[in-house]
Amino acid sequence: MEKFLLKNIENPSSASLEEYVGAGGYGSLNKALQMEPSDIIAEVKAAGLRGRGGAGFPTGMKWDFASRDTKFPKYLICNADEGEPGTFKDRPILEKNPHLLIEGMVISAHALKSERGYIYLRGEYPHARIVLEKAIEEAYAKGYLGDNIAGKGVGFHLSVHQGAGAYICGEETALIDSIEGRRGQPRIKPPFPVNVGAWGMPTIVNNVETLANIPLIVSIGAEKYAEIGNPECPGPKLFSVSCCVERPGVYELPMGTTLKEIIYDHAGGVRGGRELKAVIPGGISTPVLTPDGIDCPMDFVNLPKRGSMLGSGAVMVFDDTVCLVKVCWRAMKFFEHESCGKCTPCREGTGWLRNILERIEGGFGREGDIELLQDIALSITGKTFCPLGDGAAGVVLGFIKNFSDEFMYHITNKKCMVNKDSQSAG
Repeated sequence: MEKFLLKNIENPSSASLEEYVGAGGYGSLNKALQMEPSDIIAEVKAAGLRGRGGAGFPTGMKWDFASRDTKFPKYLICNADEGEPGTFKDRPILEKNPHLLIEGMVISAHALKSERGYIYLRGEYPHARIVLEKAIEEAYAKGYLGDNIAGKGVGFHLSVHQGAGAYICGEETALIDSIEGRRGQPRIKPPFPVNVGAWGMPTIVNNVETLANIPLIVSIGAEKYAEIGNPECPGPKLFSVSCCVERPGVYELPMGTTLKEIIYDHAGGVRGGRELKAVIPGGISTPVLTPDGIDCPMDFVNLPKRGSMLGSGAVMVFDDTVCLVKVCWRAMKFFEHESCGKCTPCREGTGWLRNILERIEGGFGREGDIELLQDIALSITGKTFCPLGDGAAGVVLGFIKNFSDEFMYHITNKKCMVNKDSQSAG
């Protein structure tokens, strides 16, 4: 497939405005400025674009909700808080193709009649901030940002807001709290941000990759865009592939490419030719799959049928040398640390899960620990303000469902079935 999101990023100067325009950049913006805002929204709806941040909500529908709200000003926020383990798909756009994101945001702002936008950037991406701020400065200088873009009477101002590195700020309401200057914590929904968001005004929060798809839709039209990938989830998709593969990295492929093809054809297969043991398909919060589940299209429709989710599209591959009890324990350490503490099931539950997993991993597991883990996880599911608690619980339930023998071996034999000489939770 021809690259669009990662076009020309191998070029050392790909982040510059000159290189971007030379490759046809900002052509979609010029076309969009000739269109009525409602026509752009209709085009995005017809294209079938679904949010690339993990939830997969139809982008055009979200825009439609916001556009029907009569309150002004309206805010457009790019969610660039890419904090989930295994997820680094947006980084190449932020660092090597920033003008694609800016062009996507200006077109989106025109469609939504928004005159103020923010890029909420992950705290751990300091280089991306330098690149983005330079690109924004270039865009202002050439009239792609400002009060009268390309002389069409459309105004949009954009700046970068860098977070402090809290995973919860990837959740849209926590992100909005953070931008407003408060501690980032999720809000109860409804009301939804499209009606009551930043400073109480209509606010659209879209992921980096989602916004980077907008120029392509405007350029080739909804009909051709919808022909890319899976008809139910069309368009190009970025997959970040890591852990035990020969060629880890970010791959731009049609949505619906199978997990098997991603691992073996693009990422070079399991490292060292070893046996595939398990795959987390969409970031650490998505349930783990066994090898017999990888011949599955990677999209928002088919993965749930296999008991997992597309999430951010962060593929984590584990071979037969990996202890999955340890992986599960380390995942829970992450969730416990990143829980914002606002709701009790998540704040207390993730700590209990981590404690029991640490006990099992360390060779001190007890009879009934597996049932206890399941009971706690089910007590968290569906009872938290935001998806962080559900994600943590789903990780534990997925590992136990598919690899209960490994947990039982740890408990019964007081050691790991993979690394049989190890008895400590190192």
